[in-house]
Amino acid sequence: MALLHTPTDNENFQAPDFELKNIDGTMKTLADVKGEKGTVIAFICNHCPYVKAIIKRFVEDAKTLQDNGIGVVAVMPNDTATHPADSFENMEKFATEHGFTFPYVIDETQEVARAYDAICTPDIFGFNADGELQYRGRLDSAGPDPANDSTEKELLNAMLEIAESGQGPAKQFSSMGCSIKWK
Repeated sequence: MALLHTPTDNENFQAPDFELKNIDGTMKTLADVKGEKGTVIAFICNHCPYVKAIIKRFVEDAKTLQDNGIGVVAVMPNDTATHPADSFENMEKFATEHGFTFPYVIDETQEVARAYDAICTPDIFGFNADGELQYRGRLDSAGPDPANDSTEKELLNAMLEIAESGQGPAKQFSSMGCSIKWK
């Protein structure tokens, strides 16, 4: 398990479109998941300890974002042949267990992960209403550690700012996690 950090350079990156299978069997495109005020696209998986450490907080913040007109989707990019814990069936179980209120789609060809230049799980992208990348970073200041009263909700705060102004915060912190399991 390689620990990787995501870049935070958000200059001139437009959200690439996609069409991926959701855990409910429907196909989802960027237009389907896009929010009126912005969109969060999070590359996650079922087995990564970094994802497991933040998933409860991510789901809670996603609900708040959705209530504020921001779309949320989670994309599972890993090779399920080498990592069966990330299989479609296990995605369904993981989403149910954690109470996902947003689509959880599988990137079987890994073309979407490559188009976004996703590096690790979790790798979280925040786009404004025009589909321009304004945030790429970690969920919150606790990272993989348990949150406490002083934990800053970086993704939540950034996306609420983006929803209001169209611009992300100047200061952003890289996400860290397990490498994507490429075919």
